Amino acid sequence: MNNIKPKLTEAEKKLLKRKNSDARRRVEFRRQEWFRYKKLGDSWRKPRGKHSKQREHQARRPPVVDAGFRGPRSVRGLHPSGFKEAMVFNPSDLEKIDPQREAARIGSTVGSRKREQIMEKAAELNIRVLNPEVD
Repeated sequence: MNNIKPKLTEAEKKLLKRKNSDARRRVEFRRQEWFRYKKLGDSWRKPRGKHSKQREHQARRPPVVDAGFRGPRSVRGLHPSGFKEAMVFNPSDLEKIDPQREAARIGSTVGSRKREQIMEKAAELNIRVLNPEVD
């Protein structure tokens, strides 16, 4: 079931491989002074302060999100497996998916009974489900 592969060109396969290897090496972008205040959290926020050392890209500060960290355009936004993700909330949503290029991601609000129905229908239509396990 999970061994379904997307239909990609050779160039896309090569770029996807590069995108995935770059993503593994990419640093973790963290909010400025995330370590100082617990309430801030570490999710990324652009540093905008007038005297911000991080905004000025000083060497002793963590890196800032820039265009240079982006992946190749043709594979940007794809799941590491190569599929484009499509959100699914009920079994009828699966009929709108192209199994060659898209994979289903079951919404977090879907219960276990409907999740099972979605899984059965996906197997029937030969569609890959990116988050199949039931919690």
